[in-house]
Amino acid sequence: MKKAITALFIVLFGGLGACAKAPAAGKADWLIDPSPFKTEIKLAADGRSIALANGLIRRTIRIAPDAATVEFRNLMTDETILRAVRPEASLTIDGRRIDVGGLRGQPDQAYLLPAWINTLTAAPDAFHFKAYEIEATKAPFPYARKRWGGNSPWPPAGQALLLRFRHDSPALKGIEVFVRYEIYDGLPLLSKQVRIENRGVRAVKLDSFTSEILAVIEPEVSVGVPDIWQRPDLHVDSDYTFAGMSPASAARMVNWVADPTFTTQVNYEYKTPCLLECRPPLGPDAVIAAGAQFETFLTFELVPDSTNRERKGLALRRMYRTIAPWVTENPIFLHLKSIDPAVVKAAVDQCAAVGFEMIILSFGSGLDMENEDPAAIARMKELADYAHAKGIELGGYSLLASRAISETDDVINPKTGKRGGAIFGDSPCLGSVWGRDYFRKITAFFEKTGFDILEHDGSYPGDVCASTKHPGHRGLSDSQWTQWKTITDFYAWCRGRNIYLNVPDWYFLAGSSKTGIGYREVNWSLPRDRQIMLGRQNLFDGTWEKTPSMGWTFVPLVEYQGGGAAATLEPLSEHLDAYEAHLVQNFGYGVQACYRGTRLYDAEPTKALVQKWITWYKKYRDILNADVIHLRRPDGRDIDGILHANPALKEKGLALFFNPTDAAIEKTMRLPLYYTGLSDKVRIREGESGSREYRLDRGFGVDLTVRVPAHGFAWYVIE
Repeated sequence: MKKAITALFIVLFGGLGACAKAPAAGKADWLIDPSPFKTEIKLAADGRSIALANGLIRRTIRIAPDAATVEFRNLMTDETILRAVRPEASLTIDGRRIDVGGLRGQPDQAYLLPAWINTLTAAPDAFHFKAYEIEATKAPFPYARKRWGGNSPWPPAGQALLLRFRHDSPALKGIEVFVRYEIYDGLPLLSKQVRIENRGVRAVKLDSFTSEILAVIEPEVSVGVPDIWQRPDLHVDSDYTFAGMSPASAARMVNWVADPTFTTQVNYEYKTPCLLECRPPLGPDAVIAAGAQFETFLTFELVPDSTNRERKGLALRRMYRTIAPWVTENPIFLHLKSIDPAVVKAAVDQCAAVGFEMIILSFGSGLDMENEDPAAIARMKELADYAHAKGIELGGYSLLASRAISETDDVINPKTGKRGGAIFGDSPCLGSVWGRDYFRKITAFFEKTGFDILEHDGSYPGDVCASTKHPGHRGLSDSQWTQWKTITDFYAWCRGRNIYLNVPDWYFLAGSSKTGIGYREVNWSLPRDRQIMLGRQNLFDGTWEKTPSMGWTFVPLVEYQGGGAAATLEPLSEHLDAYEAHLVQNFGYGVQACYRGTRLYDAEPTKALVQKWITWYKKYRDILNADVIHLRRPDGRDIDGILHANPALKEKGLALFFNPTDAAIEKTMRLPLYYTGLSDKVRIREGESGSREYRLDRGFGVDLTVRVPAHGFAWYVIE
């Protein structure tokens, strides 16, 4: 039986490459059943090292003669990640670079033998390890689930290890450095953060820091320098992200660099990018006063067990559900184009009647959260109270960056000494007088109105500012760090008040719940049939790295970006086929749309249609918000489809197929059911009809004959 299980895993993971081994025979798969993988932090019998492990990964830190990571192992593939020892961190304080821990004397940087570890020595000019503590995980900010969503614990289940360091130099007397790791139950993930405490009598300046340094196995061996190097297969993430709508584009602190000390590498010019350095691109140039402290950003390291795109995506989605559980909240919302009280109240009534849960007063609606006029605030509070009385949440849109304010308040370009040339052309500095006033106004607006949602456009994109006159920063070197702190502290405040955050940027680990699924705005001005097809491609492509709840798509109930009558759904009752297509594919993917307009229905048939699909969505909401297994990408030429899977539910899966062609199609489609957790027999029913039993083949799949009408859809429930 064990051989058969191993064979099945080989079938499943057969395309993963030689480096990705199948899970051991009979061993649980953490993506299906994470419960066996509990965290343990343990001091070795000889007292010279501490291991953080959870059955999936293990990181071992030597603590004598100093602290340094000497092992980082992928237990799922039984492979090492490290090739050499590096310090736990590196700090530049008052112009002096100083390592935190570290061990010297490794004979070769290509690999690390256990026998060598006992011969390594402490670096003389470093912060030296003094003590450790094992703690519980900690929440970086408060969160309690308010809306429909997952039930992940907060903070995540696991354990933490705190290492304390001091320096022998009189110049650094009273400066203590703490390196804190967290490792989590049930997934191959750990986090790291460095804290500097000034217990001395004078201020010090932290010019720069590198909070993680890992000398990893080279991902590609090349004598020459290729045009594009492969990157090590380790997902590194952080809450220090901006100006991006994907993990890769937004992670500003991840640096894969060459290691010139690795002199036995194959590359002739020593340029293999096999050294990870996690550091901000600028600064922070932070003054740490006596009695104060400084915390770096959080770094997360997710270790993959394969190179398969779907499996890596599932791991990433599990990570976000675990360390940012607010991303699972997925309310159904209307993007309302007006703040006219009569229009808003009518929209509230319509939402309550059909089952929508939220209204966002959209851009172009007339909402101005910066308006401090008491009468304007009172009008918005009255609308929020009306919505709340009907069980509807109310919020709105505010633009932060990508606009010019003034010569004195905009970011100053260090190349020109003038404003202009920012990431979005012009942008206010969050540390300017205007910037500080903006956040005061927005905070007060939410406190006074009771609004529930902030759609925050143009969130801080990472602009630097060379001004020396802004109260929120001293100059260029600290401008990026202080602006990032401003925006993330504000988002943490919002999260603590359960304000839902829609942010078109990758601020998930700072408290945001949703970003764009990934679409081109002008495409919503195309004819309706093209919008539907492109929208479904966006849904398919946007759910590889994001859970369904992490992305929003778009439905132009009224004209948007042009296109005229051919591009809009209004009058809604005249375009029920297109309206239904949007509802089915969006709800079917589990992705909410910005239904942008002034109403949800204009006649009883329209109301009935919207109610029908919201009722369907809410009936199957759990499984429709489960992970997407990508079956076939939409191309307009044949059936396309997806499969939702969650082994913890009664409905283990729900498959959804679309037919964009002019003729009905009957076709046998393969359903890969491994991630449903089913292994022998399944029952599958088409829609609400009777079910049929199937036996899974050796690849954990079944062949299903699907019948999809022209320009239609079909759905199947797996139990």
